[in-house]
Amino acid sequence: MNVADSMRVASALEKMGYHDTAHPKEADVIILNTCVVRQSAEDKAVGRLSSLRPLKDKNPDLIINLMGCMVGVKDNPVLKKRFPYVDVFSSPSDPEPLVKYLLEKEGQSYELNETMTRFAYMDGELVLPTAEKGNLVASFISVVLGCSHACTYCIIPYRRGIEKSRQPEEILSEAQSLADQGVKEITLLGQIVDRYGMDNPDYPTLGGLLRRLHSIKSIERIRFLTSHPMYMTDELLNTVADYPKVMPHIEVPIQAGNDQVLENMRRGYTNSQYRELVQRIRERIPGVSIATDIIVGFPGETEQQYQDTYDLLSELKLDVAHLARYSPREGTVSARRMTDDVPDEEKWRRFRVLEDLQEGIATEIHARYLDKTIPVLFEEKSKKGRWRGRTETNKLVFVESNDDLHGKVVPVKVYWTGPWSMLAKLV
Repeated sequence: MNVADSMRVASALEKMGYHDTAHPKEADVIILNTCVVRQSAEDKAVGRLSSLRPLKDKNPDLIINLMGCMVGVKDNPVLKKRFPYVDVFSSPSDPEPLVKYLLEKEGQSYELNETMTRFAYMDGELVLPTAEKGNLVASFISVVLGCSHACTYCIIPYRRGIEKSRQPEEILSEAQSLADQGVKEITLLGQIVDRYGMDNPDYPTLGGLLRRLHSIKSIERIRFLTSHPMYMTDELLNTVADYPKVMPHIEVPIQAGNDQVLENMRRGYTNSQYRELVQRIRERIPGVSIATDIIVGFPGETEQQYQDTYDLLSELKLDVAHLARYSPREGTVSARRMTDDVPDEEKWRRFRVLEDLQEGIATEIHARYLDKTIPVLFEEKSKKGRWRGRTETNKLVFVESNDDLHGKVVPVKVYWTGPWSMLAKLV
């Protein structure tokens, strides 16, 4: 989602006559788009922001814009006092404060600049930044902003605000504009993407939105993430199964395999309900790949409760498991009411055990592709000179070829597989 937000800001600045530079020392404006979903991400953002202070000291005219979840949706006087050298603070997905600041600095009225005000409010128009024009094959479109589910560990509702679905016409317009600029694959984004439209009775469901997007001719692949087990409907699964452009890849986090931990997390489902959902997905979408998220070391998680998570992952054999160690986020229910009582060394141990388990599972799943011919959409050349692309099930594939494969869906035959990627040859 931050990638999508950053691209929109870059496009807005180019509309105002700015162009990008790879070197901060050359910049007139620097935007730092932040994530604070984990402590490590916030630490990284603070470190990067602090490193910009000397540039500001040497060049007082330099404009620094802090954006994203570190800022949040409410005025944050503590943040402004902590970083007095930051000129503009922007909420997630909101280019307006920076655009307004720059226009007023140039003597223009933001309110009277219809083009920029419409753009800042995400009206659907999106001209790719110069660096991406003709190069971007896969792009992201935010369709649900914020979140109202409020899991006890999650900072997102406090930093991105309440859930709000974007107008379907805006999304269709943005998708069409991306297609007109050469984008072949779009991924719809939301903190809980399968809740799209639930906040507005006039909007379609996520399945309905996918079916409308399916009619855009130049778009060849459509994905969506991240889903929530409580809102994964049969209608949505039928759309994935019946519409060939909607890729057979589902991201649906479990977070923990123990019912008490799930209840403490306020996830709203049980271990057995998640297992039933995985079975239903696999029955309705043959060959589907499923990715999940898991947090280890949640407050109060015992060794046996952790073992339940291990057993679930071992039995379900999901394609991908995004693993994280619990870190308390200020303001969340778990930070206020629960004790972070699992030692950091134990969190790391649990993390690494699951990591080893998932590596073995992924190796086993990828081995099934050996000597198979599959279609791959190629996005770019890697640093090693190989073409990099992805299968319909979101597997990473590398191919050595002198042909121009950029933006093309090409059949390849897999001759090597590992846990994280595969090697193939053109058929």
